[in-house]
Amino acid sequence: MKINRICFTLLILITMNVNGEAQKLFTLEELNFGGKNAYNYVPQRWKYYWWGNKLVDGNQEDNLFLNPATGKALKDKCIIRDQLLSAYGLSADENVHFDGFPYSNQSLLLNTVKGERSLVDFNEWKVIWRQSAEGSLEWNKVSRADAFLRDYNLWIRYADGHEVQLSKDGSREIVYGQSVHRDEFGIHKGTFWSKDGQKLAFYRMDQSMVADYPQVNTFSREASLEPDKYPMAGMTSHKVTIGIFDLQREETTWLNLGDVTNRYFTNLAWSPDGNILYLFELNRDQNHCTLDAYDVITGNKLKTLYTEDSQKYVEPLHPITFLPWDNEKFIYWSWKDGYTHLYLMNVNGKELGQLTKGNWVVKELIGFCPSTKSIIITSKEAGDLQKNIYSINLKTLKRTLLDNGKGVHQARLSEDGLYVLDTWQEPDVPRKCAVTSTKTGKSVLLQTAPDPWDGWYQPIFENGIVKAADGITDLFWRMVKPADFDPSKKYPTVIYVYGGPHAHNVEASWHWGSRSWETYMAQKGYILFILDNRGSEDRGRDFEQVTFRHLGQEEMKDQICGVNYLKTLPYVDTDRLGVHGWSYGGFMTTSLMTNYPDVFKVGVAGGPVIDWKYYEVMYGERYMDTPESNPEGYKQTSLLNKAKDLKGKLQIIIGMNDPTVVPQHALQFLNACIEAGTQPDFYVYPGEGHNMSGHKSVHLHERITQYFEDYLK
Repeated sequence: MKINRICFTLLILITMNVNGEAQKLFTLEELNFGGKNAYNYVPQRWKYYWWGNKLVDGNQEDNLFLNPATGKALKDKCIIRDQLLSAYGLSADENVHFDGFPYSNQSLLLNTVKGERSLVDFNEWKVIWRQSAEGSLEWNKVSRADAFLRDYNLWIRYADGHEVQLSKDGSREIVYGQSVHRDEFGIHKGTFWSKDGQKLAFYRMDQSMVADYPQVNTFSREASLEPDKYPMAGMTSHKVTIGIFDLQREETTWLNLGDVTNRYFTNLAWSPDGNILYLFELNRDQNHCTLDAYDVITGNKLKTLYTEDSQKYVEPLHPITFLPWDNEKFIYWSWKDGYTHLYLMNVNGKELGQLTKGNWVVKELIGFCPSTKSIIITSKEAGDLQKNIYSINLKTLKRTLLDNGKGVHQARLSEDGLYVLDTWQEPDVPRKCAVTSTKTGKSVLLQTAPDPWDGWYQPIFENGIVKAADGITDLFWRMVKPADFDPSKKYPTVIYVYGGPHAHNVEASWHWGSRSWETYMAQKGYILFILDNRGSEDRGRDFEQVTFRHLGQEEMKDQICGVNYLKTLPYVDTDRLGVHGWSYGGFMTTSLMTNYPDVFKVGVAGGPVIDWKYYEVMYGERYMDTPESNPEGYKQTSLLNKAKDLKGKLQIIIGMNDPTVVPQHALQFLNACIEAGTQPDFYVYPGEGHNMSGHKSVHLHERITQYFEDYLK
């Protein structure tokens, strides 16, 4: 058993500091993101910006230029707050929202002030251009045109203020310019500008045929319906089409997609010259994917460049990216070799080679360094719990590490690709920031964050490995122990779980990625245990796809491997085991409470999926297929069939207007428990969605904590 330990105890008794004073205890007002004081107790963040190839220090009221090679301040200031306010005629107590440096060769700041987007010359301190930002969806810096919504319809606002209406039938049922396919397949928006800003591609989603889920507004005098369009697994889904508006011709061309029933379109990307639109298409089964090129003038398909098939599912999450020095070649992503890697292809569809390879995944394509013909990425190559920055020479495919080889790193690249701004955490490092040369690898440290918990109660954070239920795969865990931990005592232990795809809980960031609620529980005398089971992200295709058509089953087996490890620890009271999770973690919590009723004494399940036939089409069918094609899988994973097996204390908590895991899940489980004679508890947050917002999150976590205090401790 491998254990890495970070013990944040003081050198004398843990309950005392060097002056003999008791350590301060956190409340949820300090620990929870919705707390009144929470911003004081997270690791410090900094404001640095790239203006082309120049680094700007925005951490003072008057911003400075820095030399990225040395990190030293230059003489010139680029933003002087008093002069900026004066340019707008604002008083000292008014604010300007700074949106960045849009042009590397012009001394212009992009700002939003009182609903207007504007550009300020920071040499002359004059506002040189203004434009309304009302309803803005996406602005293009080249044409300075803005795609925006007004009364459900899509409009274009030109740089000179001229407006053109692109649609007239927009409504709750006909959706323009917004994310489609319920944010699956890497989709996060619905408008896509060409590089020159002269053409806009946009989604149109017809969901008139999709069933309404009857959400209810209980805050009006008479409760009223506010339904969501919610296509459940196996049911009728929406239809998506794609339009292209030409700003010069003021005309829209629609892609000739044919019958779009049960087809998904994602990852739109423009050719550098703006004449071709590329996109990935998936069938409804999500086991067949094509990369297609369309002529933007005629709307006709030009060719299919690439096809990928799977016996389980294909999952394109990234658009293609053209090489900035070669308009004939682009990079695409695939996990066809078992791990998410980058490949090179030309515009004729000829494969030009695999750019990255290994039993690890690429996480991000940060950008390019044209002078060295290199790409900058982040990946898991240095360790499954890490994320590190690399440059890849496209001629030799040599990878060069650009950071310290530890921790979890975030990267932002200068426009010329010669420098990367590196911000990172390690298990014992709250946060650091450096600027690194992508040519030489030389790094200059800019900032080190102090420990925001200095002088406060700090528990013990540990990390280790157990084998999965297959007896082969390593699984990573985190443990949080009380600061005054005594191995001769026995502690109630709570397992926090998520367990689903596209997420992980354990990583080599500060405190091994620990959630602050775990510290709150450790203060109260609990041990917390968190395990990333098979099915979670960043461990490769087969690791994730082991759950296909029977969600929750392999995940539970792995979590029980974690329980079996806990049973070997003399200080874990296995008669007082609890479990808590939200969303997929709520599904896992309820699954564990009902499938292993003699293992877990107490559970708190937030926003739980109860039966996958109530979940939405895209996500649900990817992992489970349809209820008609996989009846045994849906029966096996349904918790309605397990309600009779509940023995311990289980509290279910939901937002009453949850649009993601609709309330029907929890309500049907309660009904099944009533019929079976079992007794769960239920708590609801009126008007809230899938997660509790703002200060209600503090109330929520106090509620969760109190349930364990009442029934587990």
